[in-house]
Amino acid sequence: MISADAIRGYVDLMVLSLLRQRPSYAYELAQQIHAVTGTEYTIKQTTLYTAVKRLEGANLVTSYAGASASGKPRTYYQITANGLEHLEQKVAEWHDTKSVVDRFIEGVEA
Repeated sequence: MISADAIRGYVDLMVLSLLRQRPSYAYELAQQIHAVTGTEYTIKQTTLYTAVKRLEGANLVTSYAGASASGKPRTYYQITANGLEHLEQKVAEWHDTKSVVDRFIEGVEA
């Protein structure tokens, strides 16, 4: 299981990646994260809500009122143009970070 500390810096990347596919509401985002990560990572609702509010405050996502199929009101989030650009930068940063860490895991040659 991945600790919350280890993945904390990547929650925004996960949320933006999911919202790049289509608008979604928080509970559905949590379900999608669970579907992808299985038992390796469980996102807390407070972590997810904090993330979407932070992303919204940074103009990386917007929210709008909608309704579920049953008619229950929901707040949907969708990625903005700034959010897409930010996601691109974060994905590039992730690849660079992974490359550096992999070098240490695989052994550093002097």
